[in-house]
Amino acid sequence: MPELPEVETSRRGIEPHLLGETILHAVVRNARLRWPVSREIHTLSDQQVLSVQRRAKYLLLELPTGWIIIHLGMSGSLRVLPEDMPAAKHDHVDLVMSNGKVLRYTDPRRFGAWLWSINPAASNVLAHLGPEPLSDTFTGEYLFAKSCTKRTAIKQWIMDNKLVVGVGNIYASESLFAAGILPDRPAMSLTFAEAELLVETIKAVLLRSIEQGGTTLRDFLQSDGKPGYFAQELQVYGRVGEPCRVCATLIESAKHGQRSTFFCRRCQK
Repeated sequence: MPELPEVETSRRGIEPHLLGETILHAVVRNARLRWPVSREIHTLSDQQVLSVQRRAKYLLLELPTGWIIIHLGMSGSLRVLPEDMPAAKHDHVDLVMSNGKVLRYTDPRRFGAWLWSINPAASNVLAHLGPEPLSDTFTGEYLFAKSCTKRTAIKQWIMDNKLVVGVGNIYASESLFAAGILPDRPAMSLTFAEAELLVETIKAVLLRSIEQGGTTLRDFLQSDGKPGYFAQELQVYGRVGEPCRVCATLIESAKHGQRSTFFCRRCQK
């Protein structure tokens, strides 16, 4: 599934082609996604794109009459293409733009979403989300205060979108390794110093991934069709049985919340 860096990479990729341009109309070839494509999107006409934003793993297109909320699901991707580019089997939604281009949504598994909202902050999918990990509100003080009564394993806890959004499975493992914290420790065991360090490493890992274009895993492509490159720098994720790049101890794997976690037992305490 595309995680926050991949979604932010997509946002940055499509923004120059959409911002200030007008959506002439939408083409919905298959409305049966995770939820049905909102009827307002079917009937879009002559709507200028006022902003291209991201909240958690959702992309938000601000229009004069409301907002399009896009989620890429498990296998979704967005590309900016010439208007006359023929659609393929899994190309479900197009936004036809005034500049002769289309924003095309491709999703083989159809777990993504195209929704409409007048007030996205109050929408069902966004209303209960925690702070953005790269924002000033996500601090060591905030994380430590939230951890004090939590017995949940740290890895599973920092992936809770009510605590902080967008710290998915890959980046949780990588951030905990960088902070030297074992993923199976209860959240309440964090010291204030560890909470501050973990926030710093989460921000650094996510920013580095965004700078390099997201992680190349399975189906993710950027808006220009090029894969991301952060996977080349992964320290622990997906490397079970391989030597740690720091101490040469073999990387281990465990399950937390039904998700695979990767860690170095020597580097992480």
